Amino acid sequence: MSVLSKSLNITILGSGAWGTTLATLALQGGHSVRLWSRQSPQPLPEIVEGADVVISAVSMKGVRSVVERMQPLPLSSNTILVSATKGLDSQSGSETQLPLLPSQLWQNAFPTHPVVVLSGPNLAEEIQQGLPAATVVASNHLAAAEVVQEAFSSPRFRVYTNPDLLGVELGGILKNVIAIAVGTCDGLQLGTNAKAALVTRGLAEIIRVGLYWGAKPETFYGLSGLGDLLATCNSALSRNYRVGFGLAQGHSLTDVLAHLQGTAEGVNTTQVLVRLASQQKISVPISQQVHYLLNGEISPQAAVDALMLRDYKPETI
Repeated sequence: MSVLSKSLNITILGSGAWGTTLATLALQGGHSVRLWSRQSPQPLPEIVEGADVVISAVSMKGVRSVVERMQPLPLSSNTILVSATKGLDSQSGSETQLPLLPSQLWQNAFPTHPVVVLSGPNLAEEIQQGLPAATVVASNHLAAAEVVQEAFSSPRFRVYTNPDLLGVELGGILKNVIAIAVGTCDGLQLGTNAKAALVTRGLAEIIRVGLYWGAKPETFYGLSGLGDLLATCNSALSRNYRVGFGLAQGHSLTDVLAHLQGTAEGVNTTQVLVRLASQQKISVPISQQVHYLLNGEISPQAAVDALMLRDYKPETI
């Protein structure tokens, strides 16, 4: 593996678990790191001044406001923007327009800058413990993706590149909805067979939506698709999994969310996804039941029953 010729100035926006983890990885790589949050005493213009790479690790609900605050700032023309947020923009999308992805919010605001998406099976707590992990960086600008790849690669954190920005980003976003469903399945103690079926059909649902969006199907069998899906559907470290598990235990959504440290992006993603699927006639039966469950329109057991009693059909994507 080649080595960067110089230490990079890396600014990370968002000091939650993931932002802090990315800061740790960058520091271990010998780079200069500045970490910012809304509570930071240092002004944002100072934080981003001279940055070679700016990474957005804020929650989806905060991306628009951070982009707006960044837009007037005099970034270097060579600054690479990296989106590490996994969500759908709830303020966009209609019958004729798809909801915007986090990377698209950044690209629309900074059309001349390279934008990179970082996504994969990356449970922050495990990475902070030094356990091995891998991720994907995707961009329409290969050189920019390679800079980010080299900046974060280490013996404990392997970074791959991928040209399918859409597929990599959507894989990380959509798996959160399925993780809520799987958490519900485990909370009801429905067993390994049910869980395997749910994960498999969940992947088919993700691919169906991704193809509509224009992503490459093979991307969803990689780290940012199947890999991230497996991680979030098999670990209590996943906030989205814990949402489903908590609901299955009889807790209210408000109570479950109040006890999470950080944001369960799948809750908002479900609402936006189901609205899109309804408008465009995309079949998303699992996401639809998750939507009903989150809105309190159905019990966890009734959601499972609804999926099991669907009409017989061939196994297809």
